Amino acid sequence: QVQLVESGGGSVQPVGSLRLSCVASGNIFSINGMGWYRRSPGKQRELVAISITGGRTEYSDSVKGRFTISTDNAKNTAHLEMNSLKPEDTAVYYCKADITVTRNSGIRVGSDYWGQGTQVTVSS
Repeated sequence: QVQLVESGGGSVQPVGSLRLSCVASGNIFSINGMGWYRRSPGKQRELVAISITGGRTEYSDSVKGRFTISTDNAKNTAHLEMNSLKPEDTAVYYCKADITVTRNSGIRVGSDYWGQGTQVTVSS
């Protein structure tokens, strides 16, 4: 089985910074991409940033220039560096990874896996 575990959430004042981390573990053959999503109270979950194998990254317009996603393929880890945080960044942040696993049958299957979420609160 595959598990994603996020860490680094917390409370911070506006214009402060936080760094989220996500570690994938389990029977992983390859990770094809990792990303961060968030859900604010009363809103649907939205994309924050993704990193795809090959180095391509994408960001939502609301975080461009403030957030940076990075990945460490050797450690199956993704980070989200969040700077100049605003109250509207308050949300539960989720890590998602597109992972290929090798089943006992030998068949390789790719699926999306999600972490449990970590709360980020930006408030004065």
